[in-house]
Formats: sequence, C-alpha cells, structure tokens
Amino acid sequence: MGARVVRMLRNFNLENRIEREISKEKPRSAPRHQLTQPTSTGENDANTFSADVSGAVHQKNDPLLLNLKSVYVESKDKAAGPVKSRKELSADGGEKTRPIKFTLPNDSQGLANMQNIPHGKLTITEALKALGSHQSQPQTWTSQKISEEYSLNLKETNSLLEFFVPFQIQIIPPQTAKVKQLKGS
Repeated sequence: MGARVVRMLRNFNLENRIEREISKEKPRSAPRHQLTQPTSTGENDANTFSADVSGAVHQKNDPLLLNLKSVYVESKDKAAGPVKSRKELSADGGEKTRPIKFTLPNDSQGLANMQNIPHGKLTITEALKALGSHQSQPQTWTSQKISEEYSLNLKETNSLLEFFVPFQIQIIPPQTAKVKQLKGS
C-alpha cells in the first residue's frame, strides 16, 4: 500500500514539472581565458618567439650561480640501502656468493634458476634443513658449524636457532580413562 502512495506522489503533475525544467533559461558558460602569446599568424614570428625563449633558458644568470655555489647538502638518509663492506665484495667488485647447498627435488619456490646465494643469506629449504638438523642432532650441528657451512654471521645464526623452530607434531593422550576413544575397525 505504501509503494502505491509513493508512486502516486512521484508521478503527480509530472508533465508540468518536466516542461518547467525544459523551459528554464540555460546557464551561461564561463568566459574563456585570454591568451598571453602574441597572436600573429606569421611563421617567422613564431620562430623568433621560440628562439627568444631558448636563448633565455641557455643564458647564464650570475646571481643564481653564486647562490648555487653557496649551497651545501649533507645527506643522513639510511633508507638508500646498506653500504657493502670490503670483505663482502669480491675482487671483481660484485658481492661474494656461494653455491646452493640443498634443494628439494621438485623445487616449487622458483629457486631452480638460482645458482649462487649471497653470503649471509639462506634459501627457505636451506634454513629448514639447517634448523631440522640442529634439532635432531644438536651436538654435531652446532651454531658454529651451521654458520661456517652456510657462510652466516655467528650472532645471527645463534638468534636463528634460538627463535625459529621447525614444526613439531605432538600427540597428547587424554588425561582420564573416562574419555571415549575411537577404536580401529
């Protein structure tokens, strides 16, 4: 019922309202900006204008040159990237790299194209292998041995072994005997 009332009010006197809107005077457009360039149609005048502008651009301005010489900029931005130390750079100027130690047979991470890894870096598979070997045999795979094997910093290797642990699956038996257990069929 409410929709009918709304529709009747919306359509009431529709034709008269449309005619009133159409017959209104249209708004005037804003005036155009006046041109500041010379309005000559001669081709020779256009060439002289561009020659004057290019001459002004290439002309030396002594006060501006003096101001430029007095400017001294000192940058303290560290976001530009770390500076490579001399021991990280090889003789040819590039970073020292090492071959990949361990990869999966069907490498799905796209590391098949990688041949060399920068010093101080690990691939995901190498990190999991090092963490797993340290977890299973901590006496043989010490942090010192892992850092030498993969060319890592000893402090970072200690932090890696302390804070990152590979997944472990633990099955916790129920506490009481009253809990129903599923029997194998």
